[in-house]
Amino acid sequence: MARTPNLDNVSTRLQRIAQLAREDRKRAFVSLAHHIDMEFLREAYRLTRKDGAPGVDGQTAAEYEANLEENLQSLLDRFKSGRYKAPPVRRVYIPKGSDPSKKRPIGVPTFEDKILQRAVTMVLEAVYEEEFLPCSYAFRPGRSAHQAMEDLWKHLMQMGGGWLVEADIENFYDELDPVHLRGFLDQRVRDGVLRRTLDKWLKAGVMEDETLSYPTTGTPQGGVVSPILSNVYLHKVLDEWFEEAVKPRLQGAACLIRFADDFILVFELETDARRVLEVLPKRFGRYGLRLHPDKTRLVRFKRPGKAGEQEAQPHEEPRSFDFVGFTHYWEKSRRGRWMVKRKTAPDRLTRALRRLNLWCRQNRHAPIAWQHGELLRKLHGHRDYYGIPGNSRSLNSLLHWVKRIWRKWLSRRSHESNLTWERFNLLLERYPLPNLRARPAA
Repeated sequence: MARTPNLDNVSTRLQRIAQLAREDRKRAFVSLAHHIDMEFLREAYRLTRKDGAPGVDGQTAAEYEANLEENLQSLLDRFKSGRYKAPPVRRVYIPKGSDPSKKRPIGVPTFEDKILQRAVTMVLEAVYEEEFLPCSYAFRPGRSAHQAMEDLWKHLMQMGGGWLVEADIENFYDELDPVHLRGFLDQRVRDGVLRRTLDKWLKAGVMEDETLSYPTTGTPQGGVVSPILSNVYLHKVLDEWFEEAVKPRLQGAACLIRFADDFILVFELETDARRVLEVLPKRFGRYGLRLHPDKTRLVRFKRPGKAGEQEAQPHEEPRSFDFVGFTHYWEKSRRGRWMVKRKTAPDRLTRALRRLNLWCRQNRHAPIAWQHGELLRKLHGHRDYYGIPGNSRSLNSLLHWVKRIWRKWLSRRSHESNLTWERFNLLLERYPLPNLRARPAA
């Protein structure tokens, strides 16, 4: 039976690390691993998802839990003594964007590896949360994509829009350079046990279709420790550089909003935007990264009718951009004021409908009551993310197509099925789908 960790004790230790990091911004920690003990691992186990896919060893969370205390003690002993061997990650592919032919590689660690990665991540977060800047949002405690979007909205409204550099880092997680990463970590984390373990994960290898390979660059997407390592990397390459080296040299106002490897640079002046766009590829190239030439662009996103500017003409190309799954665009409010509005990005809407279509096809023979419950869960999940003020049209469009998709596949449960719209509407009275209302403005 799993013992309940003492959360106060674990929290106190993490707060102490954070306090030391806050008091001395240049402090390099040489003793951190001693904080990770049995109690710490129990908390890491509690925080680890139990429903994830198994790694290369095939072990599930339930199987690991059957002998939890002994397994955690063995893990701790191997971690502290340096005998822990990081197993390869199992590589799988998931759809990327709305194009079904494009796939994104995801690394699946073993369940035990996830526990240890969670424990190490907790320690690293305590150190780096005191260093990370407010402009980064992904994979950080208490920060979300909605907050990143709200921060971006406030800057755009205050500046009356501006000139945007929309950038795309090519294969960031595959191209991240371990040599540079180690150099960045040296500035804050020099604990030998932690660093040896991190090196083992970076060198662990990838298992794909029974073939084991050892990439010389990158950190697998899907690993528990990968997000904090990627944030450390981009904090040094982008966030810190932009705040300390770029902004003081600009003529106008500017801001950076970053969510994982997706970021937007907003400039008040076109000259500033073009200068930064010119040096940005060189900056990333210095650290082994490349900006996608076709997906990195300068976007004019000025408020229409701003003083000294002409109103946008009907024939002009619409000025909009996508960020964290939403398309941002200018539109007049009911009071006649120009506002930055947000709606579900077209590719995200297409992807959601394709996934729902596939799910309905694969589960069309399941009991209708079960299908209804699962559809409710999926729709509520979509609403939780995309249900922001002003996005009702996209939500209603999704609901409209979900009804058509569900009816289509219920009609194909057998050769005799003939689910007319009249009969389907009667079915919806018994199994209603939710009205996907956007959340009201705060």
